[in-house]
Amino acid sequence: MSHTITIRLNQDLAEWLAQMAAKTGVPQGQFVREHLEKARASGAGQPFMRLAGCLAGKPKDLSTRKGYAKR
Repeated sequence: MSHTITIRLNQDLAEWLAQMAAKTGVPQGQFVREHLEKARASGAGQPFMRLAGCLAGKPKDLSTRKGYAKR
């Protein structure tokens, strides 16, 4: 079973998609599907975001590099 979606692209992105599809020799839809599959396989997002908001307060200095200028 397939699922159809419609998206609107700005002119630059539409031109890039057309160029890349022509360059690779695959239809635009297949090109988009392949890149969506790659994004899904790579972990679907940003795993570090699970740490967002887990620190409370304001740390004094997180840098360990010597000579880091303090304000």
